[in-house]
Amino acid sequence: MSSPKQRAAAAALAYLKPDTVLGVGTGSTVNFFIDALAAHRDRIPGAVSSSNASTERLNALGIPVLDLNAVGRLSLYVDGADEADPGLHLIKGGGAALTREKIVAACADTFVCIADASKQVSVLGRFPLPVEVIPMARIHVAEALRAMGGNPRWREGVVTDNGNDILDVHGLAITDPVALEQQINQIVGVVTVGLFAGRKADVLLIGEDQGVITIKP
Repeated sequence: MSSPKQRAAAAALAYLKPDTVLGVGTGSTVNFFIDALAAHRDRIPGAVSSSNASTERLNALGIPVLDLNAVGRLSLYVDGADEADPGLHLIKGGGAALTREKIVAACADTFVCIADASKQVSVLGRFPLPVEVIPMARIHVAEALRAMGGNPRWREGVVTDNGNDILDVHGLAITDPVALEQQINQIVGVVTVGLFAGRKADVLLIGEDQGVITIKP
């Protein structure tokens, strides 16, 4: 019997466009999508990956991984989320791949987010907000985040694929995700924040025990 995550991942296959490159995110739900994508590898020339972990999984299944600079625009990006609000704004970055995920999402015509019902919230912020920072700026950024009302904690022992640190910001109730995303991104030393609000999901597929719910803004 398939899990809710597997159902959401399988439902995303309906958005594939033959003979076009797609973007692939990172995380446990995306791993189910990659596994399901293997049966369709003859329909696609390859994928752009958002992390080293997803690249390894795609390669292992015989799906070519392509350089985004060589591809340009993508028809589709499929990724998970740590939280999603009713407006399809997301928190991402629990797997420390937020910067590359945000880059690939920005280059995609359609962003399909796959998740189970536990990721749905009325207001973002229950899940600590990840912020990728240049290592030498970690303390400076943390002080700025405290001044904004957050409680940043260094995710010790974690280095992103880009060689940077992660601060997880606790205690924020994110009522204006677009404005907060812009504000945090302006802090010197921030690479990116795990708010996907300016470029939010276009479709949210929520896997449940009995099927999949499709949500659009």
